[in-house]
Amino acid sequence: MDTIVALATARGRAGVAVVRVSGPRAWDVCAQIAGGVPAPRRASLQRLRDHQGEVLDEALVLVFDAGGSFTGERVVEFQTHGSPAIISALIREILAIEGVRAAEAGEFTRRAFEAGILSLTEVEGLADLLEAETEAQRKLAQRVFDGTAARLLENWREDLLQAVAMLEASIDFSDEEIPDDLLGHILAPLRNVQSAVAREVAGSAASERIREGFEVAIIGAVNAGKSTLLNALAGREAAITSERAGTTRDVIEVRMDIGGLPVTLIDTAGLRETEDEVEMIGISRGQQRAKAADLRVYLKSRPDEDVSELSAQDIVVLSKADLWHLPGISGKTGAGVGDLVSRIEHRLAERVAGSSVFSRERHFDRLRRAESHLLGALAALEVGDTGWEIVSVDIRAAITCLDGIIGRIEVEDVLGRIFSSFCIGK
Repeated sequence: MDTIVALATARGRAGVAVVRVSGPRAWDVCAQIAGGVPAPRRASLQRLRDHQGEVLDEALVLVFDAGGSFTGERVVEFQTHGSPAIISALIREILAIEGVRAAEAGEFTRRAFEAGILSLTEVEGLADLLEAETEAQRKLAQRVFDGTAARLLENWREDLLQAVAMLEASIDFSDEEIPDDLLGHILAPLRNVQSAVAREVAGSAASERIREGFEVAIIGAVNAGKSTLLNALAGREAAITSERAGTTRDVIEVRMDIGGLPVTLIDTAGLRETEDEVEMIGISRGQQRAKAADLRVYLKSRPDEDVSELSAQDIVVLSKADLWHLPGISGKTGAGVGDLVSRIEHRLAERVAGSSVFSRERHFDRLRRAESHLLGALAALEVGDTGWEIVSVDIRAAITCLDGIIGRIEVEDVLGRIFSSFCIGK
């Protein structure tokens, strides 16, 4: 296997940069560049030199032996000063060594997976952890990356294997019906696993929303203060504001963190009758986005405005409250904006309660298939009019679905997509 090298930290100027080398020649690289190989897992300050003996940099050098590194291979990390010139020179020198090539996107993590250090769910959790923008996303990704999901799958698998073993033993050694006491030992783990899988499937929508984010649409009549509110929430001039009706012609989006949840705020064109073709298109697009949004915030332009068509889950608030001298919000003064954010946070928090340990549609697709097989097996066992061999097939099919999540089988079709999402150096 080739030895690979890449910058493991972000590109550009920084205080420190980490250049990672992994593979059979990693320690040879360390010896040539740093003049020796320090003791594993012990930082050593070394002068890094090029092939002509000129000093490239003074850096901390860390080496890891095979079986004790992230990739499972011999690894060396050069912690240099974060100068682009130093990094380029160092990587250029390493690539000049025979048997070393530049790493591809996600290749370090792929080697960790192939070495059995990370399961496929942990790989996906790591990818999500690197992409996490909010606290809720971080927590969800961490639960997957730290092996919580993998351990849950392993426990389910053990229960199902125990059930299928008892079932197949009864098939092999008895021509009679399964005794009631043995049937109970088979049914109990099947019911437990099916119930647990059903709970995770039920939490799929919440987990997907945490991972992908919510959309909150700000709607209302023209000049209701939608763009002013958006700017107040964003803390910047994200939308043009004007007393002139119809200023907002298209959907404007702002990404925010509200209560640890990823939220995209959508400012839509004001609702009114118009002959302006461009404005009509903007209003139509805004209505479509608002209808598809997870939550709508309707700004009443006057206290007596009719809002009967809205959902009970939507938020209705009086805008320009400073002019009406009534409870509401004012995008200009900021009055009531904090309370509105709290209301949005509360509404969205309700929707993520009971989120699943799992995070991706790939996981939930296989969980749904596993649950279907388990329900079939349970129905057949409880009715007792189906051959036990068919029940065994259903249980084994459920195990296969769970194995597909963790990466034991049926993973080649998804590996390319998963690892391509990683940056080079990870």
